[in-house]
Amino acid sequence: MPIDGDQEDMPQLDDVTPQDKKAFKTAVMTMLAGAALLTYLAVIDQSPLADSEGNLASVTAPIFGMIVPLIFLFFVVPGIVHGFVAKTFTNSQDVIKAMSTAMEGMAYYIVMAFFCALFIKAFGDSQLGTLLSVKGATFLASLELSGGVTMVGIVFLVAFINLFVGSSSAKWALISPILVPMLMQLGYSPDLTQAAYRVGDSSSNIITPLLPYFPLIVLYCQRYVKSTGIGTLVSMMLPYSIALLVIWSIFLVLYWTLGIPLGFGSSYAYPAAG
Repeated sequence: MPIDGDQEDMPQLDDVTPQDKKAFKTAVMTMLAGAALLTYLAVIDQSPLADSEGNLASVTAPIFGMIVPLIFLFFVVPGIVHGFVAKTFTNSQDVIKAMSTAMEGMAYYIVMAFFCALFIKAFGDSQLGTLLSVKGATFLASLELSGGVTMVGIVFLVAFINLFVGSSSAKWALISPILVPMLMQLGYSPDLTQAAYRVGDSSSNIITPLLPYFPLIVLYCQRYVKSTGIGTLVSMMLPYSIALLVIWSIFLVLYWTLGIPLGFGSSYAYPAAG
C-alpha cells in the first residue's frame, strides 16, 4: 500500500538531547531504587508484605492487595521524575494535566460501567443468571465435551461477543454472572474461565470497531495512507487476530494439559484440590 500522507502530519522523531538522556537515567535509577526497596521489604524477617506464615505467594499476603498501587507507583514516580528533569514538567499543574489527558481514554469504560451496574442489579433480581447457569451446565454436561473443547468454545464465544462490546471490563461484567457459575457446576474453576475469557477478548480487539482506541488507530494510519478506513484496518489485522486466537488457545490447552499453574493460588478444577 503506497504511503501518500502529508509529511508534516507524520510523527517527527526529535534528536535525543543530553537533558533527555539525563532524565531517562534518573527515571531508571528511581525505578531501580523502588524495586530494591520492595525486594528488601519482601525478604526481611517478618516481612510486612507476607502473610502470617511468612509466605509471599499466598492470596492472603498483603502484597497481593498492593499490586495495583505498586504498579501505579512504579510508573508514576519515575514518570514524574523524568518530566521534571527533562523540563517537560515545571510545576504540579503540569503533572495533573498529563494525568488528566491520560485518563480521557477511560471515559468509555466509566459510561459502560454505569449501565453494566444497572444490568447486573436487574439481572441478579430476576434470578435469570441462576436459571441460565443451571440449564447451561446441564446442556454442556449432556454434550459430554472434553474440558479442552469446552474452554476453546468459551474462547471463541468471547472473541465473537468482543465484536459487539468493546470494553473488556464491561464485557466481563455482562457475561461473568452466567459463565462463571455455569462452569463451576461442571468442575471448572473461575481462574480457568477468566483465562479463557482473556484469550478470546484480547485476540479480537484489533478487529472490532467498538474498541475505544479503534478510531485513534485509524487516525494514525491515515497519517501515512489517507484512504485508510475501518475496512482497511480490519482486513489488514484479521490474519493476525486469527493467528493470535489459535495460538493462544493452544497455549491455554497446553498449560492445562501440562498442569502449569495459571498464577499464584490458582487452580483449574473447582473445588480446588487440597
